[in-house]
This record gives sequence, structure tokens and C-alpha cells, in this order.
Amino acid sequence: MSYDTVRGVDPALADALEGERDRQEHTLAMIASENHASEAVLEAQSSELTNKYAEGYPGERYYAGCEYADDVEELAIERAEELWGAEHVNVQPHSGTQANMGVYLAMLDPGDKILSLELEHGGHLSHGHPANFTGKTYEVEQYEIDAETGYIDYEALDSLADEFDPDIIVSGYSAYPREVDFQRVQETAESVDAYHLADIAHITGLVAAGVHESPVGVADFVTGSTHKTIRAGRGGIIMCDEEYADDIDAAVFPGAQGGPLMHNIAGKAVGFKEALQPEFEQYAQQVVDNAKALGQRLQNHGFSLVSEGTDTHLVLVDLRDSHPDTSGTVAEEALEEVGIVLNKNTVPGETRSPFNPSGIRAGTPALTTRGFDEEACEQVADIIYEVVDNPDDEDVKAEASAKVDELCEEFSLYEGDGSITDYE
Repeated sequence: MSYDTVRGVDPALADALEGERDRQEHTLAMIASENHASEAVLEAQSSELTNKYAEGYPGERYYAGCEYADDVEELAIERAEELWGAEHVNVQPHSGTQANMGVYLAMLDPGDKILSLELEHGGHLSHGHPANFTGKTYEVEQYEIDAETGYIDYEALDSLADEFDPDIIVSGYSAYPREVDFQRVQETAESVDAYHLADIAHITGLVAAGVHESPVGVADFVTGSTHKTIRAGRGGIIMCDEEYADDIDAAVFPGAQGGPLMHNIAGKAVGFKEALQPEFEQYAQQVVDNAKALGQRLQNHGFSLVSEGTDTHLVLVDLRDSHPDTSGTVAEEALEEVGIVLNKNTVPGETRSPFNPSGIRAGTPALTTRGFDEEACEQVADIIYEVVDNPDDEDVKAEASAKVDELCEEFSLYEGDGSITDYE
């Protein structure tokens, strides 16, 4: 991809864009919520649909000239319905957070009760954090991960639900490495006459490919991001039964948003078509296999993993046992120096500040998109160990950086002309 046109208008911006392209080429993206979109998705997202206002829904727009916008949105909806088996899909949310907002606005009144997982235990800001609109608008109670096992304690969730009597229970998490028993959470919600929102932002692709249990048809509402493990255009999605369709659509527009980002919806449509191909199932399974290999190798090096492993696309490392004097922040910064980009993260039973926590979170979606297999992920685990074990040793970091360079060259993200390749 060339930025020559941009450079002719705005050299400073072109420098930043080319710098970001170079950064992605020469570093390993291991932030669990990141991935690399295909050339087709990027092309769709930079299309002339950027210019089009299309407030409303297909066939019911508030502006003229929306015939092709209708075609694009209908393709995205039809493909999403096929991918996840949903009765009704809204593809207009600008993000996973705004997808959650759509459900809350549709089904709750201010002051109603949300029961969700605490952020420090792997939840999400939009599930009720005090700094988020949810924590300011609704009454929130939060459950926790069992600090000893690293798993959700569903019996404890039952007890808390009985005590709190929520209007909606949220499942689906941003830093939980194990498969979620959505049916079990649904039973809890039904027992207290609450709705159940399953937020699959991180695992949309794993669910679509059938390598993680699906909450569609189980939970009342399913929300997700469309740019993480599913590798489609950046944004959000809401799925529900037909009985809630009108309420959800009205909450998204005009309730929470104006004109949809039609260029992003085009990217969603392309990405969903890619995910409907047989090779996507192979990709999703490889994401999980790679995470398991990464986690096992880290354990072999003496690291402790929350829940002692993973069923998904990420591992959550608790540094307190192996490296009690090394915070997640120190590990994150040292690893970024050598070209491994992951994030510091709180762990169950956290004893440090969320801004300087005790853990690191590492994901495999983007590595798998580059073509990494289990052996390559084991090499990455070796590098992580070497750096975290010696975060201040410049010789160790120089050697680690050279190894990262070799992996980036072997599993190239870009072709010679700088355009992003199509991934299978």
C-alpha cells in the first residue's frame, strides 16, 4: 500500500502512516484484541462509502442515494446471520462498547441493575466500570474469578444473583482464558428473571468457527467486536432473537448513534465472507492451538498462568510466583523494546495497582494471521522468558530483538510493494 497521495497533501501524516506500517511489519502483535485485516477488508474500509450518509436502515433511510449502501449493509447482515446463526443482526454499532450500549438502552432504564465481572478480574469497562457510562447510569454489582483456580465460580455467581436481583447479567470477557459456559449463565439469569448479555468481543471468530461454544440462541443478546478474532472491518455487532429486533435497532439508531460508518460496514461484509470460507475454521483452530503451545512453553519456563492454561486465543501470565519483583509494566516495556507488543494486565487477587499490575496478557490471533504455528509460538515464548527474566540486560535484549527480526522476516506481513497480503 502506497501513501504517495497522502504525502502530496500531508507529509507529516504520511510519515506516521508509513511508520505504523513499518512498526507492524517489524514487531509481533500479541495484544489479544488485535489482528491484521486482509487487503480486501482494508480496501473496502477506504472506499467511497466514506462519503455517504445513510442514517436509518436498508429500505428506510433518511437520505437519498442509499441504494448501494443498502446492498452493502444487507450483505453484512446476511453473512453475519449465516456465520453465527442469529435471527436478527444489527451491524451498525461503531464498536463493541457501543454494541453493549445498544442493548442497555433497549432493555434497561437508568438505575436498573447490571451484574458483571469485575474489570480487574477480566471484565470490560462497558460492563459497569465506574468511569464508564454504564457505571454512571446503572446500579452495578460485580462478580469475581476464583483467585485459586482462575475459573468462574458459577455457584458463587448464582448466590450473588439471588442477593443482588439484577435486571441483566453480562458474560463474556476481555481477559479470561477459559471457555465460557453460556448455558450455565443463562440458567442463572432465568432464575432471577434477568436478561443475559453475552459479550463475545474477543472470541467472535472462535465462535463463528465453532472452536468455542456459541451463546447465540442461548443468551438473550450477543454483542461483539468485528475486528479481533473475526478479522473483519473495525466495529461492533448485536445479535438477538426477532422479538427484540425493533427495540435493538431503535436503540442503536436513533438512540445511540447517527449515521452508520458505511465504509466500516463494507469491511465487515468482506471479512464475514472471508470467515465463511472453510480455511477460516483452520485459522481459528490454529489460533487456539498456538495459544496452548505458547502457554505450555511459558509454564515450562516457570511462569504461572491464570487457570493454568487456556482454551482460547490468549494466555494470562501471573508474574508474582516466578518474578515477584517484576511488574507487568516492566515486562511490557522490556518486551516492546525487543519487538514483542503485548499488554500489562491485572490478575485475580491482584495486589498491585491496575496501572502497574502483576500480569501480562498475550494473544495469538495476529501471529496466526502471519502464519505462525505451534513451533514458532514456542520460540516466541522462549524470547518472552529471556527478556522478562533479564529486563535490564541490554545484551539479552539485543539478542532477543535479533530473534524477533528473524521471525518477522520469516513470517512477513507485507509483500515487497508494501501491500498487505491476503490471509487464509
